Amino acid sequence: MTDTPPANSTPHKEESLRGVSDVDAARDWLNHRNIQDIECIVPDLAGVARGKMMPTEKFFSGPVMTMPASIFAQTISGDYPEDDERFQHNPTDGDLYFRADYSTLTTVPWESDPTAQLIHDAYTREGAPVETAPRNVLRHILKLYDDKGWQPVVAPEIEFYLVRPNTDPDYPLEPPTGRSGRPEVGRQSYSISALNEFDDLIDDIYDLSEQQGLEIDTMIHEEGAAQMEINLRHGNPLELADQVFLFKRTIREAALRHEMYATFMSKPMSNQPGSAMHIHQSVLDKETGKNIFAGENGMETEAFLSFIAGHQVYLPQVTPIMAPFVNSYRRFSKTSTSPVNVYWGYDNRTVGLRVPYSSPDARRLENRIPGSDANPYLAIAASLACGYLGIVKGLKPDAPRMDDCTELTKSLPRGLPEALTLFENSEDMIEVFGEKFVATYRAIKYEEFETFMSVISPWEREYLLLNV
Repeated sequence: MTDTPPANSTPHKEESLRGVSDVDAARDWLNHRNIQDIECIVPDLAGVARGKMMPTEKFFSGPVMTMPASIFAQTISGDYPEDDERFQHNPTDGDLYFRADYSTLTTVPWESDPTAQLIHDAYTREGAPVETAPRNVLRHILKLYDDKGWQPVVAPEIEFYLVRPNTDPDYPLEPPTGRSGRPEVGRQSYSISALNEFDDLIDDIYDLSEQQGLEIDTMIHEEGAAQMEINLRHGNPLELADQVFLFKRTIREAALRHEMYATFMSKPMSNQPGSAMHIHQSVLDKETGKNIFAGENGMETEAFLSFIAGHQVYLPQVTPIMAPFVNSYRRFSKTSTSPVNVYWGYDNRTVGLRVPYSSPDARRLENRIPGSDANPYLAIAASLACGYLGIVKGLKPDAPRMDDCTELTKSLPRGLPEALTLFENSEDMIEVFGEKFVATYRAIKYEEFETFMSVISPWEREYLLLNV
């Protein structure tokens, strides 16, 4: 997030590339480009794109799109949790209704035929927003801010790895070979030459992004072997979550063009750093457009300190959203470069909550806890919810940390079951997110954990087979 005053409106979008106002404008946009097919997509709880592809003519002539309610009750492995008193899945798996958000309309530039993609929102038959749909969850949190006269501004940073194609999950992942013909072996943080190893792929990422109207602020080479980071420009949280969702699709497709995989696993290789999705956050006063984190004298406000304190108190309770899979917690190892605490400090990358040096108008908090495997809608919603609760409850943070906190832990759970227990037993999380969402999310994650526990790992075969 660059050191510039946060915008008090959604960043400019070139209408010729991305987004229109309504159905009539969409029809003109599609006809002008001779679009033959439309991918009608919906992000599920894991951030996976679900939906239908249909001919353009059918999209405009047919009834509203429907899909079964179970798409928001599906685990990453394609299973469904068993019903219990808290998680009450629709036994008939009836249809939900999906309405197009025309502001998200853009092309699918990697398709051979002219194709568009359009993100949809989920509603019940009665027209109520589905409370377990990730975009609706984020909208709900933004409504809490709106009711207070506030407008959050965010800027995500997404890390990912490029790896050699791997078709056998029993074999570990390896870095790909760049243009030099040699794979990376050492850490190459911020190395331009290491970035240049993948010039053709990076050119494709920029080209495919530009064709969709997606704006990359910067791209860097991170610490890991063939680990990259993309920084997005600050703006409206829902639009930025949409961009992360679309960027993930784009980067994967670009990598496949070059016979590589792009992975957003939080910890894909045991001897390499984990991948994060840092979220920079500030909050504007809707009436004045000023950052509520800076007072008239440029000093920090009570609202800013309470925003930090909210993260310190509530991040442990939303950790299953920030670290949604069993693999996510491998990133929280003490030997990792990732923060394992909820301390805060000025320009301190060893704490979970960093305050970058900036002008008062650009004052913000960087949440360094989320992994790149997190659903961007839910991670942004959860982070903003922590800050919101901190402000409305008038919480106070502890003293900022000026030293190396790498070896210090504070309150973050170290495994998915422990994190889920904190989440499901939090009255504040139930109040903010709703009982239905908490119960559904909890049920899905416990089912995923049980699936994971049914698999015997190489570590167990290595050390237990003949020793116990």
